[in-house]
Amino acid sequence: MTTPTLLNRLTFRQLQVFRAVYERHSYSRAAETLGLTQPAVSAQVRQLEQALGHPLFKYAGRTLHALPAADALAASTQAIFGQVSRLQMSLSDLDGTITGELNLAAVSTAQYIVPQLLARFRAHYPNVQLRLRVCNRAQALERLAERRDDLVIMARVPEDEALVATPILDNEMIPVVWPGHPLLDAEAPTLSDLARHYLLMREPGSGVRGALEELAEAQAVALPHTIEMGTNEAVKQGVMAQLGVAVLPRLAVRLELEAGLLARLDLPGFPLRHPWCTVYHRERFPSPVTELFLRFVGRHLDELHDHFATRPAPLPSHGVACLPEAPP
Repeated sequence: MTTPTLLNRLTFRQLQVFRAVYERHSYSRAAETLGLTQPAVSAQVRQLEQALGHPLFKYAGRTLHALPAADALAASTQAIFGQVSRLQMSLSDLDGTITGELNLAAVSTAQYIVPQLLARFRAHYPNVQLRLRVCNRAQALERLAERRDDLVIMARVPEDEALVATPILDNEMIPVVWPGHPLLDAEAPTLSDLARHYLLMREPGSGVRGALEELAEAQAVALPHTIEMGTNEAVKQGVMAQLGVAVLPRLAVRLELEAGLLARLDLPGFPLRHPWCTVYHRERFPSPVTELFLRFVGRHLDELHDHFATRPAPLPSHGVACLPEAPP
């Protein structure tokens, strides 16, 4: 097939649908992403295969695999859409505006910093459309593997050469209790002492839970008394209600510490530090808007660090009655 004939038979819509299927490894998930029906996605891929004269995907069992022609087309499609995005940016520059889309995913602990990032970015580039999805660590890793977002903001990034990660802000995780908790008066308390109380924890797959469990394993401390909760806000409210104790990101409890509603406990090994990072998959090369956002964040790191700098919390009150430890 000659190049002119191929150009006459290809459409941007076909390439857009193909890219979604290729990145999501699924016709149904691609249909969900694009707001189409699965038959419509399948029809677009069939038309594209007919135009190319090569099959693009095949099923092995229930798993969709990309064929060599799909890998070749994916590289070209990435370049094509990249150039279109750059053209859009150039035209926006001529008009004196920057337009485009930025699709972000952030782990739930990062929701305390991402709005500050987006507010500053939006103030400079008001015509960029922003989309943010908040998820847990396991979901963030899944979205990274499927290249579903322009960027993911998370801590504890896996060691994977396919991922490009840039630290942006320190994430401190600290033990918190309610004011008046007996551990506040204990001499040199340890993680073992904390573990004798009910520990309020996020679900498996949470980054904070994983960091705490790693420390407990390193210190040979069992965590036998746990209550699982679905959000950091629920954990925080549980501590304030004297349901249990917890380890939470400092930024998640900053206001409560300053107001004296929670107290920070000083334990060996804390704070746990895992920086939040911007992360993307190498196979999802950053769009011009994504590159603009990354440069913007880099230029404003000092300002962000100053905004989120640790401020000393007031001394806790010790006059509140305390619930008993967890049973042995």
